[in-house]
Amino acid sequence: MNLTDQLGTIHNFESTPKRIISLVPSQTELLYDLGLEESIIGITKFCVHPIHFKQTKTIVGGTKNVKLNVIKKVQPDIIIANKEENTKEMVDELRKICPVWVTDIVTIEESLKMISDFGQLFNKRTEAQKWTDKINFAYRDFKIFVADKSLQKAAYFIWANPYMVVGNNTFINEMLKLNNFHNIYENRAERYPEIIIQKMRIQGDPDLVLLSSEPFPFKDEHAFELGRFSHHAKTVFVDGEMFSWYGSRILKAFDYFKKLHNRLEE
Repeated sequence: MNLTDQLGTIHNFESTPKRIISLVPSQTELLYDLGLEESIIGITKFCVHPIHFKQTKTIVGGTKNVKLNVIKKVQPDIIIANKEENTKEMVDELRKICPVWVTDIVTIEESLKMISDFGQLFNKRTEAQKWTDKINFAYRDFKIFVADKSLQKAAYFIWANPYMVVGNNTFINEMLKLNNFHNIYENRAERYPEIIIQKMRIQGDPDLVLLSSEPFPFKDEHAFELGRFSHHAKTVFVDGEMFSWYGSRILKAFDYFKKLHNRLEE
């Protein structure tokens, strides 16, 4: 079968790949939710869902630096990677071992395309369609829920020392927009720029300062420090997985976002 990944690379598989290595935590969770637990042979140390995979699957390294010798040893049929999470240099090396399927996701629609692609690629079309239908239903429902919420200016922090925020052309920024949160850094830079927090007021003065649970473990002292450089922003610790994980996690994210809005209104 000939299939094209989200970078436009055409792959030709004589049969359904049976030995999968996943290099992206959210995609590992999706593969599991599609019923592919037995086919997944390798994951990264950051693949924390489902929790038992850490004991049952081979850990092949991190998302940016994998152990090529370990990957060769387990003999995968396919490696699942992502344009943002994994480096091009690493993917080029991995292609010497087996086909590497690369996803490229910024929007929910692109995430749904990934689910559909995996359904075809791994002969799980029915399961993929079920997840797509459930997500689309919840997506429509959430858009109705959020329609009457007032627009709030937000800054979404992912790192400290130096402070880094979410910019444009990211899945997190799309999730912010979906929630009626206007990212004050959206038009200042792409991806994840470093910022000077002393300039936060003149660069947008957010109503909300959102501190992600990943990849940096923000503490109360960070919240206090950031609070000093806004007028009256509400500082909120948020679940980073809900804002940044695409795939099946999106379904849980919509319920989480509803609860977040209810908290903000208290």
